[in-house]
Amino acid sequence: MSGSSTESLLEFPARFPLKIMGRADTLLETAVLEITRRHDATFDAATVERRVSAKGNYLSLTCTVTASSREMLDALYRELTAHPLVRFVL
Repeated sequence: MSGSSTESLLEFPARFPLKIMGRADTLLETAVLEITRRHDATFDAATVERRVSAKGNYLSLTCTVTASSREMLDALYRELTAHPLVRFVL
């Protein structure tokens, strides 16, 4: 078998869904959309899937980006997870 463990199983460009979770706050969605657009100029905010937790305390946003490379995905993930309103990114 050829290749190394650092090779990606994805072929780029690729559509890639990211689920971002945090406190239910309008600022969370604004921040996530700004960060996502910074990394994917083709990102369409109208495609975001939103889910609020049963008690209304948490918000889950699913953003499907067009990833141009593994490095782009890594940078987007790092910026999202570093934001203080974001709790998890899957």
